[in-house]
Amino acid sequence: MAKTKRKTKKSVTKRFRRTARGKIKHASVGRGHLLGHKSRKRKRQLRRGKLVSGADYNRFVGLLPR
Repeated sequence: MAKTKRKTKKSVTKRFRRTARGKIKHASVGRGHLLGHKSRKRKRQLRRGKLVSGADYNRFVGLLPR
């Protein structure tokens, strides 16, 4: 009997991406609004993406496409 395929969660594919080595990256939070009181340094550092932590990694593996 054939194994059923899992569907990709579309909301996850819009927010997370897989790197070449299989890690999962996402954009930093806190850049949407209320930027006036945040320092220039803080906003500059928020431009860079982040990697999903090891504790959360297993939650995302099944949700993203291969």
